[in-house]
This record gives sequence, structure tokens and C-alpha cells, in this order.
Amino acid sequence: MKRMHLHVSVDDLNVSIGFYNSLFGAEPSVLKSDYAKWMLDDPLVNFAISKRGAKAGLDHIGIQVENDTELSEIKERLEKADLSLLTQEGATCCYAKSDKHWVQDPSGIAWETYRTLESAPTFNDSPEHIDSATACCAPATEKIQFISRKAKTC
Repeated sequence: MKRMHLHVSVDDLNVSIGFYNSLFGAEPSVLKSDYAKWMLDDPLVNFAISKRGAKAGLDHIGIQVENDTELSEIKERLEKADLSLLTQEGATCCYAKSDKHWVQDPSGIAWETYRTLESAPTFNDSPEHIDSATACCAPATEKIQFISRKAKTC
């Protein structure tokens, strides 16, 4: 089973948590000082918010899978479409360790396909991300674009 993942940067985490608790009729399954996540079954979505210095709004979209087979199937489809991927194995992001592949849609929105391996005690492994303008661990648009250009020249 696959689950849609949406990550939104917010201006005020506590106010936003109150809003989404009311909207979803549920409390977050993960709650940190800078992050909250709801793993909802109705609608089937992994919805996360964070306050980490990024401009408020959509940070990235993703598809969370349950096993390696599902992750491989998506990767193969993207590669068959000649889309460039940025692969990260065992990456720590959003208080979880995951294997993932990043791709950018034609409008420049970062898409993450990933399988969560385990929870993590920190937001990420990289201290420079703590006060960065990136709400999550999505690669910079420039990095994905560079990879896309590089792959097309090979």
C-alpha cells in the first residue's frame, strides 16, 4: 500500500497543529518542537508540518511505500520516463531514517518517493540544516536541476 505524503512549512506551529487537529479530527502521531506529523487512514495520507525557517507553504510532495519492491517499482517507472533521480539511502530526515528517491516535476516541485526504515531522534543528520531555509530535507532545486542536466548529457 502506498500513502500520499504532503509536507507544509508553517509560520506558527502551535496554531497550525490546532487547525489540523480540528480538520483531521486526530492528534499528531509525531510531535516535536519544530515538527508534527499525522499518519491518517481517512484520508490515507502522511501529512507533516514544520517550522524551520522556510517560507510558509508547500515544501514537497511524496509517496510513502511500505516495502522495497514498491520503492523499486516507482524508481523504475521514473527511470523509464528518462527522469533524473537523486537517490538517498539511510537518510535521516523528519525524525526518520529512509531510503528515498527525489525527482522534480516540470513546475519545479520536489517529489520524494521513500520507504521509512525506522524513527530517528533528530530532524536530520546535518547540523547545517538546523536553521536553514529548508523546512525538510528536500534537496535544493538547483541540486535536482543540476543532476537532471548532468544525466541528460550522459
